[in-house]
Amino acid sequence: MIPVFTVVIPSRFASTRLPGKPLLTIAGKPMVQHVWEQACKSSAQRVVVATDDARIVEACKGFGAEVLLTRADHESGTDRLAEVATQLGLA
Repeated sequence: MIPVFTVVIPSRFASTRLPGKPLLTIAGKPMVQHVWEQACKSSAQRVVVATDDARIVEACKGFGAEVLLTRADHESGTDRLAEVATQLGLA
């Protein structure tokens, strides 16, 4: 099987420094959409948003992103990415 270059964007609503950051509007779009659009311009064959928040899931579905709901108890973004890698069969 040929590996697929996959970008995973961790997106957490309840961050301590700026809660709700992924959904803050910049130039008419949520921040997570800007990040996703830029990732889609890369050579990645797949771009996935990983979040533990239903609001982010709904926003991502609204602009056409592939999104995975993860557990909320991760201590870091790296832990969230590890869960997604397992869900996608990448690990």
